[in-house]
Amino acid sequence: MGRYVIRRLLQMVPVFFGSTFLIFFMVYALGDPVAALFGDKAPDPATAARIRAELYLDEPLWKQYGHYMGQILSGDFGTAFNGQPVTELMGDAFPVTLRLTLTAILFEIVFGITLGVLSGLRRGRSADTTVLLLTLIVVSVPTFVSGYVLQYLFGVKWAVVSPSVSPEAPFDELLLPGVVLALTSLAYVTRLSRTSIAENARADYVRTAVAKGLPRRRVVTRHLLRNSLIPVVTFIGTDIGALMGGAIVTERIFNIHGVGFQLYQGILRQNSPTVVGFVTVLVIVFLLANLLVDLLYAVLDPRIRYA
Repeated sequence: MGRYVIRRLLQMVPVFFGSTFLIFFMVYALGDPVAALFGDKAPDPATAARIRAELYLDEPLWKQYGHYMGQILSGDFGTAFNGQPVTELMGDAFPVTLRLTLTAILFEIVFGITLGVLSGLRRGRSADTTVLLLTLIVVSVPTFVSGYVLQYLFGVKWAVVSPSVSPEAPFDELLLPGVVLALTSLAYVTRLSRTSIAENARADYVRTAVAKGLPRRRVVTRHLLRNSLIPVVTFIGTDIGALMGGAIVTERIFNIHGVGFQLYQGILRQNSPTVVGFVTVLVIVFLLANLLVDLLYAVLDPRIRYA
């Protein structure tokens, strides 16, 4: 197991550098940060040249990237155009988005897997058809539509929750945004769990467990569910990074100042240090989530062994 983890960590190194270089290239090579810094006003050539030299923008792209990675390895993600260090923006944004993502993931796991198991065990029946129909509707409705509808119903009309989230973003205020963020993924988890349960329910090891006289609950939880959860865990693991980076719409609807909000502001204002810094951290989150998923395989399926 230890050698496997070390090997995976070493494999993550080229992936990290390759991903960050592509991000850096797309942000800095396809745009002009200095022009974006001045907005609609044309900068003085001498001033623009001085700023380019301070930001190393007068160097070749590979040298700019090397300088940037050197800063990152020392814990410096640069400074946003408003003069605030990017690390301070991260310190304010990432805890909020982590709480929002955790809330969404919990909804996915609890409701998605539960509905998928119940539907898979009743394949072809009315309950199964109802779950498939509801998940299809959820997948078909865009997040900005479901978000505004749920915000109006629960936050404005019925006044069950606050329609917007305060800057502190406590967990109780993130319940409704977490549901909105998790809806599409919850539907996929439900359908994936349902399909996996329905297929494995006819496997030989399940029939053997039933023939041995094991209780149905033990057959489902100890044998059927553990083997059926591998594709579900894979999806949820990769969805962690997707939820953190893809929460732009949800955070805009509920006025949450998290990662999605900062990315939106950075893209809108062409604030290159903010965009590159935040996306770099999201790359690390993706890589660590994938590593955790691979390690969970051995827990779910004892037949999997890592050399």
